[in-house]
Amino acid sequence: MPKRVEFPFAHARRISPEEVLAAEQAIQEQFGINSTRRGRPIKNETEKYQSVSIRLHPKVIAWAKSEAEKRGVGYQTIINEALLKLST
Repeated sequence: MPKRVEFPFAHARRISPEEVLAAEQAIQEQFGINSTRRGRPIKNETEKYQSVSIRLHPKVIAWAKSEAEKRGVGYQTIINEALLKLST
């Protein structure tokens, strides 16, 4: 059995965004497969969330988590919605 050789990733060149786009277009033309972008959609500057650290009472966290479980969303979403309601 031949000895397994690892690929030298440190010496491999990076693929440019233009090459990625060209490959996606070639796959689309040849096979008719649309590549869909994964992940969250890109937000503009006014919609981006800012990361903060805040201390909240355990009762607030418990309330938010129970509401989140009922609605099937994250508890941070519940806190954000409540704060947005107060700000308007």
